[in-house]
Amino acid sequence: MNATDKKLGERVLHAVLYEACAMALLVPLASLLMNESVLHMGALALMMSTAAMLWNMLFNALFDRFERARGLKRTVVVRCAHALLFEGGLVVMLVPLAAWWLNVSYWQAFLLDLGFFAFFLPYTYVFNWLYDHLRARLIERRALAAAME
Repeated sequence: MNATDKKLGERVLHAVLYEACAMALLVPLASLLMNESVLHMGALALMMSTAAMLWNMLFNALFDRFERARGLKRTVVVRCAHALLFEGGLVVMLVPLAAWWLNVSYWQAFLLDLGFFAFFLPYTYVFNWLYDHLRARLIERRALAAAME
């Protein structure tokens, strides 16, 4: 089983873990920086997270298919392209949502999104690298256990 052989259940787990870890880090920080309640920022984060999870599953399925078709390996360049394309898609979806929820201009929402981008770009890279690394170790252990039976 390689890195791109993921079933729907695993894609859901991946997306939920990604968003839950991000929200735990980002909501308290955004609340402080935006001078908004944790509840208000948490609600926005939940809406954004839901949109991002759906995008995560769709984007990663498409990216994995592209990766397989081109015979690409998950090099630093491929991981950087993955993170940039993923975050670019989120900007298009989430700036209007943030502008509406916070009652700010699209420009202000875009600046807020740039702050999120500054957080999520390295976060996306590190989270996916760790996930892939831990997944590979789990697969190796399962294969070893199956071979010993």
